[in-house]
Amino acid sequence: MLIFFWLVLCLAGASLILLPLIIWRHQVFEQYSGSRLVKCPQDQRPAAVSIDALHAAGTAVDGVPELRLSSCTCWPERANCNQGCLGQAVRGEAYKEGKPTSATKQIYHLPVLTAAAAAWYLGLIWHSHYLFRTQWMEAIGVTHAQLKQMVGWNAAHVLTVAVCLLFAYGVAWLLAVCHRKGVLPGIVLSVLLCGAVVAASWYGIARLPHGLLAIEAGYVVLAAVTVGAIVGGLYNKLVLTPR
Repeated sequence: MLIFFWLVLCLAGASLILLPLIIWRHQVFEQYSGSRLVKCPQDQRPAAVSIDALHAAGTAVDGVPELRLSSCTCWPERANCNQGCLGQAVRGEAYKEGKPTSATKQIYHLPVLTAAAAAWYLGLIWHSHYLFRTQWMEAIGVTHAQLKQMVGWNAAHVLTVAVCLLFAYGVAWLLAVCHRKGVLPGIVLSVLLCGAVVAASWYGIARLPHGLLAIEAGYVVLAAVTVGAIVGGLYNKLVLTPR
């Protein structure tokens, strides 16, 4: 679990830096998403337009997003217009037909807890004597006596549980922000999140012994897929119902 623990620590540190930017871009996206009713400057007839919210969020790094229309009921006949109604669209109130009123989906805690427990138990099995304990001990350079002493550390177990919980909640948060659910979206976002953290912390990971790196990399991939599948697949299916 060494790499998994290291990855989540790096994830927590990177979140402190990236989270304000992510929240700001998400707010920009929510601000400009949805259809808006305007009057076409050419014939003064009503038209429904949509602002390109993804483009606005992507260009909002300096605080001033670049705005443009992504659709209009007058298109494609007037697709080459100068978008003179853009100002009306910005001032108008957006309506999101058929979409939830909340900015993000709710995060259900039972799927997250289930995924974290599954990842933790996978770690126990992966590093047990049935699979890779011997190779892991040789790669890290510890004896059986030292390993028994490490197993008795309660702090190590608490930290590994916290790591699994933090990663599972990170996947659940990404699914909520992206308005996605299902096994495949959960796996994709979990693997992408894990890959981003690996890329950001590769300098430290690359210094690990090759044998240890191979063992931990296998566990990280398996844990990421498991967490993503459970969190995404059990979204709003494993919930606590109020009495």
